[in-house]
Amino acid sequence: MEQKEIKEQQIQIEIDDLTAQGVYSNLAVISHSPDEFILDFIFIQPQVPKAKVRARVITSPGHIKRFLAALQENIKKYEEKFGEIKIEPKQMPKIGFVH
Repeated sequence: MEQKEIKEQQIQIEIDDLTAQGVYSNLAVISHSPDEFILDFIFIQPQVPKAKVRARVITSPGHIKRFLAALQENIKKYEEKFGEIKIEPKQMPKIGFVH
């Protein structure tokens, strides 16, 4: 039986200056179809009744599940280093991540 050597492929990732600045979001709306997940990242300003989507990410169900696992792993590492992330219930209905 022939053994195949599996080589890890390294990808060089570039980021332009505008994208590198990032965008702030305090609300995310998540929707999905059988083939994709759509994550809309929004910034809501206090006392302003209108907000715009600042970024939209469209990805596959498999990628979103891996993304969730990566987020969970990183939250665990963060909390081990900096302490538990506390979520105040009174803030949940106004601003946050919804599904």
